[in-house]
Amino acid sequence: MPDGSDSQISVLTADNISKSFGAVPVLFSVSFDICAGEVHALIGENGAGKSTLIKILAGFHQPTSGRILLDGQPMVLPSNGKSEDLGIVLIHQELNLAEQMTVEENIFLGREKTKRMMLDRKAMTAEVSALLADIGLDISPRDRISDLSIAKKQMVEIVKAISRNARVLIMDEPTAVLTGAETELFFEQVRRLKNKGVAIVFVSHKLAEVKEIADKVTILRDGQWITTKPADALSLDAMAQMMVGRELSDLYPPLNEPDIDAERILEIENLNTADNTDVSFYLRKGEILGFSGLVGSGRTTVFETICGISEILSGNIKFQGQENRFRTVAAARDAGVVYLTKDRKEKGLLLGEGMLVNLTLLSLPKFTQRGVLDKKAEKTALERAIRRFDIRVRDADIQTGNLSGGNQQKLLLAKVMESDPKVVIIDEPTRGIDVGTKQQIYHFIAALAAEGVSIVLISSEMPEIIGMCHRVIVMREGRIVGTLTGDDINENEIVRYAAGLKENSQNG
Repeated sequence: MPDGSDSQISVLTADNISKSFGAVPVLFSVSFDICAGEVHALIGENGAGKSTLIKILAGFHQPTSGRILLDGQPMVLPSNGKSEDLGIVLIHQELNLAEQMTVEENIFLGREKTKRMMLDRKAMTAEVSALLADIGLDISPRDRISDLSIAKKQMVEIVKAISRNARVLIMDEPTAVLTGAETELFFEQVRRLKNKGVAIVFVSHKLAEVKEIADKVTILRDGQWITTKPADALSLDAMAQMMVGRELSDLYPPLNEPDIDAERILEIENLNTADNTDVSFYLRKGEILGFSGLVGSGRTTVFETICGISEILSGNIKFQGQENRFRTVAAARDAGVVYLTKDRKEKGLLLGEGMLVNLTLLSLPKFTQRGVLDKKAEKTALERAIRRFDIRVRDADIQTGNLSGGNQQKLLLAKVMESDPKVVIIDEPTRGIDVGTKQQIYHFIAALAAEGVSIVLISSEMPEIIGMCHRVIVMREGRIVGTLTGDDINENEIVRYAAGLKENSQNG
């Protein structure tokens, strides 16, 4: 077994686990131990096999070969979440909540408390209130899930898992949509559970968080075990290099400065929406314009409004010098403005369909002649997209939901680029993406800008805002509070504007 701990008790063990889907192998003889009272991080590029492995550990998949041991005893884990009865709880990367139910109803769904054959709502409310207070989440047990922000929904998932008295808690990208403050609250709960002897598997692409919270780190690459080491024996650079098998010193590509006199391809004047007040800025041809700010600052609403997704209350939108309010996504696309959503699974891609359907969906008029779809042209476009965006698949007919997160993001980027846009708005371009795929996407973005495409990059990742953008606009509470250029594009300045410690009236 790789680097197991003699001093700690192995609760759950993967012993030479291999897995194939049909003729396609995805895991090759992977072994590691998960010990009581330990946070064990599992890292690797998208497509490394992490999601498949944790689904095997939780009983959602059965291994093709190898064994799972619980408390040292080989066993076949029950499927469809029934492993929770054994104390093995998986928090999925995708939210798994009933939107029309309350927080309380979700936490007790399928295991409701009863008293004299009736629901004991008083007992359930008291328990949920205590859990919410313990984790520092300021919501009511009676709040409806659909009324909560994405970050708060993720925290409800965490509370739900904590309430099940897990012996093994497996978390797939649990902090992907959390703010820094929310992540710290979450880590407090992780440490509390660890101190109670819970074995925790933490899957994340955020290597700094791995370094902060993990006791051990197991690295996978291309379905194979690379190493298991104490977290304090691995630097961030060493983790990244072992994940991708190559140096990542050039994570951010060199940027060509756009001509200061270049055309202002997009100009927004005094835009007002349900979430924004008097937003004004411009975007030049070939520029990468960053939008930074805290979660809830109104960045996404601005661009959903520009692209015809959300309602505009007032203000002017000029595209290539002409006033043009796009009433629909199709109208924006036809003009040359496309939006790459931050929610690729719910709004960006049809996970139940193949890659070809997803690639051409936004650009169907391009592939239609006299009302007939040109299947040959679609196939050629898919082959080109796979090469251009390095979408790593063994079978081009694979269902999109079975692609890794990184390959889904590349497909989404290929989809919007298939419409030959002049302006590309990319919301959270690398959320849930490994460091190697991040590097590729950054280079794609820089190449597009060099070709004269104008880019808006909305991101909560401070390093990518600083590393990728020619100018940065900072938003707070629905308004633009600062525009940064040159050496002023740094973490200290961005945080001061985002936190309300500084403000300028300069239009973006």
